[in-house]
Amino acid sequence: MHANSRPVTSKQSGPHEQLIPLLERHRNSPFKKPIADANRQAFEQSMAAWRKAGSAPLIIDAGCGVGLSTLNLAQQFPNSFVIGIDQSADRLARNTTWPGKLPANYALARADLVDFWRLLLEARIFPTRHYLLYPNPWPKKSQLSRRWQGHAVFPTLLALGGMIECRSNWKIYIDEFAAAVTQLSNQPACCEAYFVAGPKQTHDGLPAPITPFEEKYRASGHALWRCQVELAAQ
Repeated sequence: MHANSRPVTSKQSGPHEQLIPLLERHRNSPFKKPIADANRQAFEQSMAAWRKAGSAPLIIDAGCGVGLSTLNLAQQFPNSFVIGIDQSADRLARNTTWPGKLPANYALARADLVDFWRLLLEARIFPTRHYLLYPNPWPKKSQLSRRWQGHAVFPTLLALGGMIECRSNWKIYIDEFAAAVTQLSNQPACCEAYFVAGPKQTHDGLPAPITPFEEKYRASGHALWRCQVELAAQ
């Protein structure tokens, strides 16, 4: 792994000053964008795979990229069913080199998370865990609404409940995520440092990196951050 990843740079020095009023607008104005047929089809196929596997506790790996994190989560939680979702067919097609047989509790879906989360809530299917691992930080101040915590679908994600975990190498992103969770759920959430093991640290109790970005950021010496909160479904 080449240690050549640049830290996130932004004119923001802290959480965006428009985050709280933006969240209130999203809280008071339900998101009504029509759901695309392709996303509905991907959702139905994913749910069919989940039910075929016995409807085990469901974990969503949101923005899974090449699917390595989905594979690692499936191995970490063998009694759950893990669905990795990404809107890029190119990224999903790159998972052809994983060694060994893929676990039976693992599936990938090409879909837009904005629709997939809404379809889960519409179907009253409540995952036990959600992972948002190193989403695009969209670091320009004008890009707040592109970050998950600033997106109109964020209340839907929180309404699904479960253990929600977001990780980033940009502390401000996680500070905002935690503030948004607290604002909309009245449940305290915070940003905390997150550490992963290096190549020679497999026995010191630290978890191994589970995504290519996590490994690249560790190798580049970046600090990692996360928000982890458990919410009741609504």
